[in-house]
Amino acid sequence: MSLFCIADLHLPGPYGEGKSMEVFDSRWRGAVKKLEKNWRAVVESDDTVVIPGDISWALKLQDALDDLKFIDSLPGRKLIGKGNHDFWWSTAGSMRSLFGRNGISSIDLLYNNSYVIPGFEIVGARGWYPDPANQKTSAGSPPPDWSKISAREETRLKLSIASIPEHTGNDRPERILFIHFPPVWRGFVCRGIVDIMHEHGIGRCYYGHIHGVYSSEGDFEFEGISFRMISADRLDFSPMPVPRRVV
Repeated sequence: MSLFCIADLHLPGPYGEGKSMEVFDSRWRGAVKKLEKNWRAVVESDDTVVIPGDISWALKLQDALDDLKFIDSLPGRKLIGKGNHDFWWSTAGSMRSLFGRNGISSIDLLYNNSYVIPGFEIVGARGWYPDPANQKTSAGSPPPDWSKISAREETRLKLSIASIPEHTGNDRPERILFIHFPPVWRGFVCRGIVDIMHEHGIGRCYYGHIHGVYSSEGDFEFEGISFRMISADRLDFSPMPVPRRVV
């Protein structure tokens, strides 16, 4: 029963005819086939894979069905979070209803909640950049209140942490954050998210969102917290194992 993670699958959407990432980087050529081959090579049926956001280019929930069925067909249990490009994401009730109607049984939502598996307490959020200078998303008219959006994401992370069942015994699982936006990146710090991590004893964070960075720059420590980039293109489309804490 191992834990894996991979973010930013950017599956193509309805009928495989949606947006392709190949226009951004040749590494994305044949990405879906590479992902399936690599996934099946490392993930077993009793493993868990966390996918923190940017899952499908679909714009509506029904249009994401093919991509969700593809994920469901792969080995393991999947915990999916929301990314900034997951416009198809709907209410939890609507999504679970879609899963039920279509026999999707291996996907669960990581959204305002948490999961406990052997060795780990899994918490998650989308995150956000409160500084408009770090935003690539269209601002619209009038522009949104970035700080308000960031504060809402901090609340979602707190809800995720608060949902963890009370632990009894001395061997407490390690608490790990899976998030879409990096809370720390190239001098930028989302202070609210980092402070929550400190307050609740989260020493490891796995994030996505960033593409085209294939060097060690994506893996670093900040204020004693370990950050690892898990964007699919950086992992060469192979889910990355999350090692258990060595005591």
